[in-house]
Amino acid sequence: MTVGLKRVYEPPSRADGTRILVDRLWPRGLSKDKAQVDLWLKEVAPTTGLRQWFNHDPEKWPEFQRRYRDELLANGEAVSELKAALASGRATLVYGAKDEEHNDAVVLAAFLDGA
Repeated sequence: MTVGLKRVYEPPSRADGTRILVDRLWPRGLSKDKAQVDLWLKEVAPTTGLRQWFNHDPEKWPEFQRRYRDELLANGEAVSELKAALASGRATLVYGAKDEEHNDAVVLAAFLDGA
């Protein structure tokens, strides 16, 4: 299963397919109309405690990935809901983080691909 990744602040395009927001919090300063999110699955995002611990610190990246994968394995219902949404065709996981390499959507996409 291949999904796209995109910052929610980037302009939407037809190539995005279904736009799924995978952050626990709504992106700052962005209206729902402008975001054009089709589905918001905040339950698949890292827990508040993990998100606050990580705080987008690249030095914590390896440990964040491990902890978030553990959370995903324990959160089968939310992962199943995401997989069901992805089964209908092209989809893009959208996220609010500025760092495009060290964020929860990157880990989630790799998890879905079985990496």
